[in-house]
Amino acid sequence: MTVRIKKQHPALKHAGYSATSILPGESAAEFKKLHQDLIVEFTPNGALEDETVASMAHFLWRRKNLATFRIAERVQRRMRQICGAMVPMDYAVPQSDDADDFEVFTNKWRTAENKASEEFGELYGLVEMGEEATVDRLMKDLEVLERLDALIDKCLKRLLYLRGFKSLTSGSSSAPLPRLTGPAA
Repeated sequence: MTVRIKKQHPALKHAGYSATSILPGESAAEFKKLHQDLIVEFTPNGALEDETVASMAHFLWRRKNLATFRIAERVQRRMRQICGAMVPMDYAVPQSDDADDFEVFTNKWRTAENKASEEFGELYGLVEMGEEATVDRLMKDLEVLERLDALIDKCLKRLLYLRGFKSLTSGSSSAPLPRLTGPAA
């Protein structure tokens, strides 16, 4: 049995990163400026419009920074090379309860991580993200977002339909009904 030691990036614990958000190596300040520019351009009014502009900012950001996924693939490939050289693949986590064997393994693993961290700098976050920083994950996230957007759109259509219907019925009920005259006697 091979056990993989994996640290999780602190932001991942709180969903700070997803394939549609800002990834390690990308500028949060540039994203914020893009978002602010869109707010100025579209002047959203209300929570739903704010959310729509925020989604647009994320999608434009992802399109602009698609290269980050190629960088992530290279960084993750290089990490595997470093670990393969420093912790040979045939060197599995010790099965015994011998603490010394386990300590040797974890020391080799930490040394490999430290070397990779020094080599990659802030891009090491892409290694820690693992599968989260892949095009496949982006596609899965976008599929979910597309389904959620379709459901939201359905609710909006229903809401607008109901509001339109209410305005028709309330508009006609506010006018006095004409008196019907009965048969002449």
